[in-house]
Amino acid sequence: MDATDEQIKRALVTLTIENVLLEMGKPSLEAFTKKLYKNYNCYIPDCIDHPEYLSQVLKEMYGNSYKTIVSEIMNSLAEFSYQKPISNFIKIISD
Repeated sequence: MDATDEQIKRALVTLTIENVLLEMGKPSLEAFTKKLYKNYNCYIPDCIDHPEYLSQVLKEMYGNSYKTIVSEIMNSLAEFSYQKPISNFIKIISD
C-alpha cells in the first residue's frame, strides 16, 4: 500500500518537529507532546493541520526562545517549501 501525498507531508512535518525538539533533549519533546495534548487534545502529526497550536505551545514553553525552534523547523523544511501544505505550515508558524 502506497502512502498518499498528504500522509508523506504529515510524516515529514512530524519528524521535523520531533527531531528539532529531540536535539534539545528527550524531556523537551515529552513536555511539548504532553502540553500539546493537554491544551488542544492533539498530537504532533496534527500540527500540519493546526500550526498555530505548535506556535502557541512553543511560545508558552520557551518564551521568545521559541523563535529559534521555529527557525530550525523552517530551515529543515525549506527544501519542501514549494509544496502548498508545507509553505502554509511555514507561513503560519513564522508569524
